Amino acid sequence: MRLTIILLVFNITANRLYAQTTDSLKNDWFSIHAQTTVINQFKPAFSAKYSGENSLITQCENKESITSTLFAGLKLWRGACIFINPEMAGGEGLSGAKGIAAATNGESFRIGDPAPQIYLARIFYRQLFSLNKKTLYQQNDLNQLGESIPTKYIAFTIGKIGATDYFDDNKFSHDPRTQFMSWALMDNGAWDYPANTRGYTPSFVLEYVSPQHEVRYQVSLVPLEANGNTMNWNISKASSHTIEYTHRYKLKNQEGAFRLLAFYTTCNMGNYQQSIALNPTAPVIENSRKYGNSKFGFGVNAEQQIMDDLGCFFRASWNNGKSETWAFTEIDQSLSAGFSITGLRWKRTADNIGLAYVASGISNAHKDYLKAGGYGFILGDGKLNYACEHLLEIYYSADLYNGHIFLTGAYQLVVNPGYNKDRQGPVNVFSVRLHASI
Repeated sequence: MRLTIILLVFNITANRLYAQTTDSLKNDWFSIHAQTTVINQFKPAFSAKYSGENSLITQCENKESITSTLFAGLKLWRGACIFINPEMAGGEGLSGAKGIAAATNGESFRIGDPAPQIYLARIFYRQLFSLNKKTLYQQNDLNQLGESIPTKYIAFTIGKIGATDYFDDNKFSHDPRTQFMSWALMDNGAWDYPANTRGYTPSFVLEYVSPQHEVRYQVSLVPLEANGNTMNWNISKASSHTIEYTHRYKLKNQEGAFRLLAFYTTCNMGNYQQSIALNPTAPVIENSRKYGNSKFGFGVNAEQQIMDDLGCFFRASWNNGKSETWAFTEIDQSLSAGFSITGLRWKRTADNIGLAYVASGISNAHKDYLKAGGYGFILGDGKLNYACEHLLEIYYSADLYNGHIFLTGAYQLVVNPGYNKDRQGPVNVFSVRLHASI
């Protein structure tokens, strides 16, 4: 708690100093920001017919996570900049972030030691090339310089990044630090996006951006082991590719966007059916790993502003589900939708209410593997009475300090955690989140 208070004071002090030294109407040559997010989640006890190695534990739980990030950037020359993000993270999710495919805390990681650790989250170089003379002003923000940029451009980024910084964006449901917290609401659940344990990976991103159309392509490294922190640099045998098209439009003078995403990952993956063939009564996915196994999938993502204070979103995703989950979570099909309301009507414009629902499923091969007693790195109850996993989330985010400090209360209802009707719960999760940023 003492560390949290220190970080909050640092954020507020740095914000005042930065406001005094930066003119938002000029092109900046540097950018510096910071964020701190603390999430506490409480789960009452629930009943289940049995539990396994990777089950959500049935006992009462209270877990806390914390992340604190520095976002520093420097302009090199016209269109070129570099950014570096040292980060500290600690704590853990409920049951070590196991037992629920649409895990409840997007700020928690699947790491054994919950002690806070400092590491380099991102370090990358970005180069932008103008395609026209018309410009718009881009505000100074996280990993973003305040400057005039062309409305149409090509850009490339190379370095260590988060894949979700560039893909599957959504105005109303993408950031667990300020919006919905569930893993399957912050991104398309069936997109097994490339990342190390903490969510970052060396990548190359190529972008084409215009006012109505955007196209992005990314090639990234993947971990040597599923959910691992050491990356596989043998790009000829192991890599992940993502491509996404975005169309921006206006409907009745309200902004909206539609995105279509596809991905393909190949590496030293295990295959569910092959692992069952090797050991029908106790399959071990690691025993079937070989280069050449792959996973591919698709996702759609839509956002629509309905009124000035009301917006909605929709996502749907699918992957072939033959090979094991490698980096994100054990979801092969996902469908989510929700609403977001600002506090404009009660004169608290920075406040926000969110309500969303997500249904998650897995492939037949994945079902058979879990039924036979197999374990992934997220799920495994020892056996399985299959049903779709359902999660409902509602939150209220209150502005405590001029758009820089927010206090959020949230409730999540989970039915059939880990796709198991024998452990259907329901599971009730209550969350308190404190987020500060400059």
